Amino acid sequence: MAFNLDNIEKQAPAIKEPSTGTSFLKKEIVLFDRTFSNKVKEDLYTELSVLLKAGITLKDGLELIQSSHKKKQTKAALQEIYNAIISGESLSEALKKQKQFTDYEYYSIKIGEETGTLFQVTEQLGNFYARKNEQHRNLVSALTYPVIILSTAVLVVVFMLRYVVPMFQDIFRQQGVELPAITKFIISLSEFVGSYGWLMLVAIIAMMASKPLFNKNKRYKQFKDTLILKLPFIGNFVKAIYLSQFTQAVSLLTASKVPVVNSIQLVKQMIDFYPLQHALETVEQHILRGQSLSQSLGQHELFDDKMIALVKVAEETNQTEFIFDRLNMQYNTQVQQQSKMLSTIMEPFIILIVGVLVGVILIAMYLPMFKLSSVMG
Repeated sequence: MAFNLDNIEKQAPAIKEPSTGTSFLKKEIVLFDRTFSNKVKEDLYTELSVLLKAGITLKDGLELIQSSHKKKQTKAALQEIYNAIISGESLSEALKKQKQFTDYEYYSIKIGEETGTLFQVTEQLGNFYARKNEQHRNLVSALTYPVIILSTAVLVVVFMLRYVVPMFQDIFRQQGVELPAITKFIISLSEFVGSYGWLMLVAIIAMMASKPLFNKNKRYKQFKDTLILKLPFIGNFVKAIYLSQFTQAVSLLTASKVPVVNSIQLVKQMIDFYPLQHALETVEQHILRGQSLSQSLGQHELFDDKMIALVKVAEETNQTEFIFDRLNMQYNTQVQQQSKMLSTIMEPFIILIVGVLVGVILIAMYLPMFKLSSVMG
């Protein structure tokens, strides 16, 4: 039986006899730029699930979780949620007022309250954000070392253009040597870096500082996400990450008996990746026209043949939750493997680029020296 998401009545969580808290809640949750980051949500849902399963009331559980936080902003937000529960509101309505929780979380919590399985829903949400954070760490781990090498290479090249090349340029000017084309190009590039280097640095810093503003622009996000998807190696890696999140979300919602169309709508609002959001919009329209989920997925190139075939099997055997859970495990394994491979491939590739750039600069500088030595000889 599927639940109608538009007609779920507000229901306060059941009150149970309070019991003693657990010691593992005495840990600090580190926050970054948001009150409820993915890391905070992971800990919030996981701890709340453990407390509810242990028989602690929702009110007392929230009070324990709030006392474990040290950041004032988070404590204040959790206090607002706690006050809303005290005043008779449901947890789902209290979370919705915070505006940092997605509709996906809102309806999942509401279904948990309606069916009396709130501890299971919070556990599933905790697992979702745990895997999402793990995938983010895999991405950072795969790109950190290559980015460090690339940044060092850029600094080395800039140093050579800014300080080494001008020294050779003075020697060439004093001797009146006719310069090869490649040397003229390198000298022109050195003069450009010397004249506009600081402006370029300021522009890069400004772009990095204004990144949050750019991310709010729909066209910029569309261009950036589409470009990332087309990059060699990185594109397939990022695609696997978001397909893993998609399959896990569908598995969670299917377990909560959410209809397919509503699942697609909620996942589309939760996963912030334009190619996947655009694909899910298309899938949603095809389902509304009467097509099956497997047929709808098959009409978009973002979803591979493996997923389409297994979804078709799930529809025929009524094992949607199981199939999507298996798909999620496969994509999660693929993400881990590709993160290691990406780091292994990018490291020698960047070193090769650095060697070529430095070699070109050195050759450009030494060619006139060879010519000068032959003339003097």
